[in-house]
Amino acid sequence: MTRIIGIGSALLDVLARVPEESVAALPGGKGGMVLVDETEMGALVSRLPQDAALVPGGSAANTVLGLGHLGLPGRMLAKVGDDERGSLYRRNAEAAGIDGVAFKVNPTVATGTCVSLVTPDSERTMRTYLGAAATMAPGEITVADFAGCGHAHIEGYMLFNRELMLHLLKTAKAAGCTVSLDLASYEVVQAAADILPDLLGQWVDMVFANEDEAAAFVGSKDENEALDRLAALCDVAVVKLGRRGALIRRGAERVAVEACLVSAVDTTGAGDLWATGFLYGFHTGRSLADCGALGARVAAEVVQVMGADIPESRWQALRNQFTA
Repeated sequence: MTRIIGIGSALLDVLARVPEESVAALPGGKGGMVLVDETEMGALVSRLPQDAALVPGGSAANTVLGLGHLGLPGRMLAKVGDDERGSLYRRNAEAAGIDGVAFKVNPTVATGTCVSLVTPDSERTMRTYLGAAATMAPGEITVADFAGCGHAHIEGYMLFNRELMLHLLKTAKAAGCTVSLDLASYEVVQAAADILPDLLGQWVDMVFANEDEAAAFVGSKDENEALDRLAALCDVAVVKLGRRGALIRRGAERVAVEACLVSAVDTTGAGDLWATGFLYGFHTGRSLADCGALGARVAAEVVQVMGADIPESRWQALRNQFTA
């Protein structure tokens, strides 16, 4: 089986249900992700409800840990602090069967935190303090980190450090990996607009975008135009449309897949786990339509729980379905 390495920010997610006005009062738009400093994060956490939950997260980690739960071998390339949160993060990855040999540790900076504010409509708005994740540097990443891996899945948040992202792409390719990139948020796409087309065209084999990220990429809400533009740059392009399903293109092949409609309580991790199902299907030889259907199935499970931590009983049910 192909070993997939996930590359991204190692973050502890703080999940909290909040009223609509709590999000409206924050700088930045609803539904996206904005970086904050340690002081801002402390102030935000202090205002959260008492029942806020703390779980390991991060976009690429969510995707690759999901693959581990489905039985595909995985590895994480990420950086944590030398603290209890960092230890919790690594233990959680290992429990999902994820190889931790590529983890990096910062002895002086705390493990990063992402606050996910979930409003009554189940939408999540994120504010992130990267902490140790922001200290990952090109000099500590080598081809050896990718040894034995056939595919690298990178989260778009790495584009906030352009030098690091380019080094990651070059090193993954030098190690013989194919590469997928999840565009992560519309803020990422807007911030990287000047370099993103070139990076996609030169280094990325598969790209995942949701409808907001796709619109930011092409400057319009024409989903088919976005799909075509992305597919012109990458071998496989995916535009996820939430409850409306997803559009997929590989060369001349175009597929529309339906969503699995369920009663959602939190959309945190939905796109990450959609990628889990798709990558599982792709690396086990399924058709594009089947890959999309598997993505929809895993995403439907995660939106029924708070955060991206699907219960083991549901993972077992998914494994039974996927291998039937």
